[in-house]
Amino acid sequence: MSSHQNDVSVVLAHGAWADGSSWSKVVGRLKAAGVKVIAAPLPLTSLADDVAALDRTLERVAGPVVLAGHAYAGAVIGSTRSANVKALAYIAALAPAEGETVAEVFYRNTPHPQAPQLAPDAHGLIWLPDSAFATAFAQHATAEELAVLAAAQRPIAAACIGVPVGRQLWQDVPSWYLVAQEDRMIVEQTQAFMAQRMQAQISTHAVDHTPLVTAPDLVAQLILEAVGHVRNG
Repeated sequence: MSSHQNDVSVVLAHGAWADGSSWSKVVGRLKAAGVKVIAAPLPLTSLADDVAALDRTLERVAGPVVLAGHAYAGAVIGSTRSANVKALAYIAALAPAEGETVAEVFYRNTPHPQAPQLAPDAHGLIWLPDSAFATAFAQHATAEELAVLAAAQRPIAAACIGVPVGRQLWQDVPSWYLVAQEDRMIVEQTQAFMAQRMQAQISTHAVDHTPLVTAPDLVAQLILEAVGHVRNG
């Protein structure tokens, strides 16, 4: 392993309708494994704003980084130009290719029958209906977990998902992908297509859309695989 100063850090990027606290169980597991970890706060106001916010977090981290993103944040982690990022981990995440929008990959296949109807409000913000946390976002979560997810939800601007992305970092660094087979927000076929297209190391599990809450051991394990790869160069 390299000296501690140059050791690998993990930066976590939350998805739509969530904040950094969605990663709390994964943070604990990574810390227990001796990994420095930080959750980047994303404003969810535009893709450019979110990438800029991620880059500000990455500036504060010395040494190599494994960058993990959940759901919408897949487009954010793929769009950074930070030279520190040595590997990417996609957790049931959207991975548009250059020239595609998040919405195009999100709606690539027929939505799950229990997927919520989404539409922007008068401010151009998309909120997840409270009931959708239990039916589609995290159907395996406990009542307490669902209450926190719904209470802490942050809306995403429609602008975030309608802009074509530039060249994605997964073309240049190795990537890992956790495919969530029981995802009712981003169907499994869409995830598998994106993971195969980016030639990711794929791990497939019978988990819901938010395994960082409902199956944190699996998420931490995937991220630690990426950390091990970067450490061993």
